[in-house]
Amino acid sequence: MDADKISLSALDVEWRRLEVIAQNIANMNSTRTESGDVYHPLRLVSGPDGGFSAMLNSGGSQSGPQGVHVVAIEETPDGLKRTYDPQHPHADPEGFVTTPNVDHAQEMALMVKAARAYEANLAAVRIAQGMYAKALEVGQRS
Repeated sequence: MDADKISLSALDVEWRRLEVIAQNIANMNSTRTESGDVYHPLRLVSGPDGGFSAMLNSGGSQSGPQGVHVVAIEETPDGLKRTYDPQHPHADPEGFVTTPNVDHAQEMALMVKAARAYEANLAAVRIAQGMYAKALEVGQRS
């Protein structure tokens, strides 16, 4: 088991998750993207590297956890909302404006959760490096 590799992969995933959340918050009131479409809120889906089926297929030779990776960045299923505002320049013929359905409080809660996971993995990297350094020190004394 390589503790550094596992925690570093988790750092990368959580950083990317924070980027997606920040993008959602930044676009929560936008009615159009550069291409003219409505922005669709996104979610990052992550999962284990290798996974259980890979461990089974390797005949159990895989030596434990391998870390995590980004599986996909997907649009949220309830990603758009319509608001009646006939004076808005992007209103449709019926007077409705389509905007991203981003809940600011939910995004902030997800941001705090991702930040805490990032901090925990950063602490794990530091602890693992300290353990490796101590092991080298002990090995030099013998």
